[in-house]
Amino acid sequence: MARLTDPESLTCYRNALANWRYRGYVVFSSLAAEWIRKNIGEPLVNFAQRMHDFVESGGEVDQVIETRPEWSFRTHHYDLRPVVAGQVLYIETVLDYDDAGDEDDPMITVVNVHLA
Repeated sequence: MARLTDPESLTCYRNALANWRYRGYVVFSSLAAEWIRKNIGEPLVNFAQRMHDFVESGGEVDQVIETRPEWSFRTHHYDLRPVVAGQVLYIETVLDYDDAGDEDDPMITVVNVHLA
């Protein structure tokens, strides 16, 4: 794993999280939403805010080269490992933005969440 350091991707990631309170910037797969509902018990918008706060307070975003065949259309996914209620979570995300330079309108999809 390598820390996300690419300036454009990091800007897009942070911009998506900065819009956590608005629909369509941080979205959740059904798998991730169900895990959060069962294990964290908070609204998804609150979880998105947690992700934002984690990154803004210096939490690392790991950029992982995608090697799984079913996800081969993506080059990377991005992982967060915040501590929530005393437990380290693994949050797998993907970042979508117009690579023509539209850094102001990115979207993060939370693909999976579980204990690290």
